Amino acid sequence: MSEEPGAASTEPPPPPELSPSIRAQLLATEHWSLLASRSTTQGEVLTRISMFLTFTSASLLSVALVGNATQFSDAFRAFALTIFSIDVVVGLLTQIRVLNVGMEDLMYVVAMNRLRAAYVDLDPGIAKYFMASYYDDMAGVSRTYYFLGPRSSLIQLAGSSMIFMVTANSALLALWTGSVLLALGLPMVAFVSAAVVVALAFSMVSMLVGKRAFDQAFKNNPPISPTPV
Repeated sequence: MSEEPGAASTEPPPPPELSPSIRAQLLATEHWSLLASRSTTQGEVLTRISMFLTFTSASLLSVALVGNATQFSDAFRAFALTIFSIDVVVGLLTQIRVLNVGMEDLMYVVAMNRLRAAYVDLDPGIAKYFMASYYDDMAGVSRTYYFLGPRSSLIQLAGSSMIFMVTANSALLALWTGSVLLALGLPMVAFVSAAVVVALAFSMVSMLVGKRAFDQAFKNNPPISPTPV
């Protein structure tokens, strides 16, 4: 049925066309918001790691002092096992937070790469001045993280907070496993071997969990400005 002459239209009016300068201001505001959030998150996780290291070092010192005072008796074994159990729990909680922050940081980088793509849309000539990538796929994110090229990615990964926490927690789990088996009266060869196996298994599982979270992040956020083939 056709509308009567003079009747009001029910369709919403088209959105106003913004000028390039206003678009640039809006993009810059979002960019600064992402930078501030990223800086705050990184500062928080570094504080968490420092707290974990302080707690762990104090715990190990207390174990050494109690062991010397008790002549490493059965009471010392129970005390050491309790302390190592607490350290392991704190370490795992810290590692979970580090993994979450790593995924958040990944999304911050993806978001900022998309904003750079919008800058390039506004002014294609600005692209040559960007060292960071303006593509939001895995290749673009790698470029933003590792300015020196793909060969530096393994070095950057080895020095990351996640690898640091995996290494520290692997050592703690090895100590905890050795303490449990030692308290059960097993020979040294048995608990040393079991401690090594537990540490390696935990490292491998942690790497797989991190890789799965990384792949899932890109699966849930498909690129809108992929790297040209």
